[in-house]
Amino acid sequence: MDFDVVVVGAGPAGATAAIAARRRGAGVLLLDRADFPRDKPCGDGIAAEALDVLAGLGVTGLDEGYSPVERLRLIGPGGAAVDRPLPRPAHTVPRLVFDERLVRAAVAAGVEFRRHTVRELRREGGRTVLDGLITAGTVIGADGAGSTVRRLCGRRPNPPGHVAFAIRGYAPATGAEQVIMTTEARWPAYAWSFPIGDGTANVGYGEVLRGAPLSRAYLLDRLATMLGVTGAQHVRAHHLPLSTHRPPPADGRVLLAGDALSLINPLTGEGIFYAVLSGALAGAAATTADPGRAYTRALRARLGRHLRHSGFATFLTRRPSMVDAAVRAAAKDQAVFARMTDLGLADGLFDFRTIGRIGRELYRPT
Repeated sequence: MDFDVVVVGAGPAGATAAIAARRRGAGVLLLDRADFPRDKPCGDGIAAEALDVLAGLGVTGLDEGYSPVERLRLIGPGGAAVDRPLPRPAHTVPRLVFDERLVRAAVAAGVEFRRHTVRELRREGGRTVLDGLITAGTVIGADGAGSTVRRLCGRRPNPPGHVAFAIRGYAPATGAEQVIMTTEARWPAYAWSFPIGDGTANVGYGEVLRGAPLSRAYLLDRLATMLGVTGAQHVRAHHLPLSTHRPPPADGRVLLAGDALSLINPLTGEGIFYAVLSGALAGAAATTADPGRAYTRALRARLGRHLRHSGFATFLTRRPSMVDAAVRAAAKDQAVFARMTDLGLADGLFDFRTIGRIGRELYRPT
């Protein structure tokens, strides 16, 4: 079996990459170890900017049947709070639904999908051979936080301090707004509740790993303490490799996208926007004469400044008091709120005005 592009992993990054490569005329094989539909532990939040990327590839309707979520309530570790309309409405679409719809869109575009678990990758004469069975001109590793492709390229997992661990479940919704609640205990850590629109919400708790493992009982206890949620259903845990420690995006004609490239926002744990954007860029680059160079340049041009800004913001928010100052500034100024949400949920940037407003709140007498 020989293809122009083989994509390993059929989540949002992989399916988007497959669609992008196919739209450029490539013969594309999309592999995943699971059949679809399949569940994936995640917050299920879909930012409007993620849907924009997919619409640019001709894929629409992925949010059909799920009401837009128009407000976000953010609570700082010291208790400061802001509740405002989002700059653009978001959606909460369970990955059980969202991922299957995206894979179906890829197949409809002419991508071949097969269930297969990749275990071996070797280079032969300018081609890449997977498991001795499949030959590709370019391989895109979009196989998640525990990426096999990343490991086979000799790239190590993220070290402690650059990976988070979270638990997710479904419980009755208590409102129609997204809620993100941070806490000083075990900082940085936060809980969330994202209403789906059917009377239930995706709820969860996560924190940055510092080396010691976290038990299921501990995570559920934190979820109950912070949000009052007990008895959540379909509870699953997952790792989140943060963008503060990313491997090189390419190894010759092997590219990494989404969680496999550690593209998880360190401020919010958001990953769907990064996944579809990096997937779209990888799929387009895969059809060029030098995919690795093209992809590296495209990522730098599209996300470079944003990743530097989010990394800088992560450094600043090592002090919980800084987060409370930012929340107070956002409560007073819609523009600051918009900047913060764009930085945490999409590809936004800091500006001097926002930094100044936060600085004033930080040093304002209480």
